[in-house]
Amino acid sequence: MEITELKLTGVSFGPLEKPFWNSIKKTTTSGGGRLEIHTDEGLVGMAPTGAGGVKRAHILGSMSKQLVGEDPLRIGYLWDKMYMGGARKPVAKGEYINSMSAVDIALWDLKGKALDQPVWKLAGGVQERVEAYAAGGYYEEGKTVEDLCTELTSYVEAGFRAVKMKIGWPGVTLRHDAERVQSVREAIGPDIELMIDANNAWDGRTALRFARMMESSDPYWFEEPVRADDFRGGAMLVEKLDIPVASGENEFTRWGARDLIDAKAADIIQLDPNTCGGISEWLKIAAFASAHHLKMAPHGNPNIGSTCVAAVDNGLITENYPTAFKNKLMLPVDFRSDGFIYMSDAPGLSIE
Repeated sequence: MEITELKLTGVSFGPLEKPFWNSIKKTTTSGGGRLEIHTDEGLVGMAPTGAGGVKRAHILGSMSKQLVGEDPLRIGYLWDKMYMGGARKPVAKGEYINSMSAVDIALWDLKGKALDQPVWKLAGGVQERVEAYAAGGYYEEGKTVEDLCTELTSYVEAGFRAVKMKIGWPGVTLRHDAERVQSVREAIGPDIELMIDANNAWDGRTALRFARMMESSDPYWFEEPVRADDFRGGAMLVEKLDIPVASGENEFTRWGARDLIDAKAADIIQLDPNTCGGISEWLKIAAFASAHHLKMAPHGNPNIGSTCVAAVDNGLITENYPTAFKNKLMLPVDFRSDGFIYMSDAPGLSIE
């Protein structure tokens, strides 16, 4: 079997009726896309991905030249070929690795279809179901604390046993954010896990101050409290807080994860397979984390995230965006009212 062509399709759904934001970024539009890897035997591997100009140039340019004519089942070989064949030397971080991630994921989908096996089994097959949490709680124009509580309790009513909310927007005070967290805790009750996500909003001292303010709300984890490259600040928080620090979604490759873990800057490792180098690289990172007795909770797409978490012994939980259940591009994962995603036996990634 040989790769014959790579195709990238992008779709825009235009502006959102209600834009939303976290501590650093405002989202005003929606859209997405998919990558397809075609073969001479008619099998096609697919991965959900963006289709912007830089990614399009990487995938349909240098990566396509490196992959066409190759055996798609040699995923490790193809990963190294793409990595060493970057536009300028090996590229350790950034959009090139992001683009490689989509190609690698599509290759895994293709491999599963070729072998008539689900990827989560081929990659390890440790867990038949994985715990899921609902990620929401964004800031919106006119959104009150009562609205926030109503939103997150609706996720609990849908079956989620863990929910996540945003903090850290400079448009509100630390005290107000702490009150938002406490209000949500009171609304969802003591038995639902509550994640707090600052999206790299603060320096270490400010993050520590905020953590002290909301400790009584018993958060499950404190996500990305400091800048992505502030390992010193992250390590300080890991040492001083009882609340677990979760981080890593902005890191790339096993080498970036190594630096994060060696710095002891996170208790829960969140590298995103859609960003860090694909499923292949994520599995290497998970193995390194396991050697340090650290759990993996990947950021991002629940379809890919659940596959990765199910594959390994230190897979903790999978991120889900409730809006994804109304995704116009692909069908949702098999999430059930007991709070778990149940893994499919369909070949490949079972994405439609």
